[in-house]
Amino acid sequence: MPRLAGIDIPDNKKVRISLRYLYGIGPKLADEVVAEANIDGEKRAKDLTSDEINKIQRILEKHNIEGNLRRLIRDNVDRLKRIGSYRGLRHKLGLPTRGQRTRSNARTRRNKKRVAVGSVSKDQAAKVEAAKKK
Repeated sequence: MPRLAGIDIPDNKKVRISLRYLYGIGPKLADEVVAEANIDGEKRAKDLTSDEINKIQRILEKHNIEGNLRRLIRDNVDRLKRIGSYRGLRHKLGLPTRGQRTRSNARTRRNKKRVAVGSVSKDQAAKVEAAKKK
């Protein structure tokens, strides 16, 4: 199992697909890395030689991925909170930061406080009442 940037990438997937398992690498960057390293993107990750893995590793060092990218994003959010910007306040409150409406949606950011209650059949209602009495 090849190891890039401290992460084991899947063996049985194509190289251009398995690179996407690294945080910060999407389809476009994965294709660019494969092209720059002169590696066939359709090749399986388990078939990579150590030289090819080293080429990919050197190319990936030029980009912010994994821990560096996570730290960069966290620092940016902390800076927004520290300076008291509107976006920073939204981050602090756990609300959407990009202008989405919160009246009817945003359940994932608002911790799913409200759950829709459907109608209950008479049989099920009777069972619930019986359970409450016990």
